[in-house]
Amino acid sequence: MNLEDYIRNVPNFPVEGIQFKDITTLAKIHLAFKESCDRIIDHYKEKRISKVAAIEARGYVWGGVIAYQLGAGFVLIRKPGKLPYNTLKETYELEYGTDTIEMHTDAIEEGDRVLVFDDLLATGGTAKAACNLVEKAGGEVLGIAFIIELTGSLHGRDKLTGYNILSLVEISVEE
Repeated sequence: MNLEDYIRNVPNFPVEGIQFKDITTLAKIHLAFKESCDRIIDHYKEKRISKVAAIEARGYVWGGVIAYQLGAGFVLIRKPGKLPYNTLKETYELEYGTDTIEMHTDAIEEGDRVLVFDDLLATGGTAKAACNLVEKAGGEVLGIAFIIELTGSLHGRDKLTGYNILSLVEISVEE
């Protein structure tokens, strides 16, 4: 199944010049959604993952399913001010500005074997920030999974050197 066939391109969102890759069109088709989850689960099922840390908001849709199927706990990584308990915080750059993410201080325990999930790899800033949070808390990042990786001029994978990366769809972009 070619998952790219189920991804919608939305021009100039969230800002002028960005071509947003919308995976809600993939999620709404049972077989495409199942296929995307199954590919990630199959790739990591032998890694003894103890936690799946997913980045809001689309990351939660896949992350919960993946955690359940891997027999792992589920960790929410959110924008600032959304989590009710003490948090670790990481600020990073993205292709159109800066942002910050947070995770509860007790979400990851020393020695947890963690799979980080996000829907899209662009510049790599969000995923690297999530890995930093996991590692600050004492976890080991065993992999980072994405539905989409934007290849070409953004070089997002370069920020994630040394990590086991799985991207289900690669889309070439140029400046």
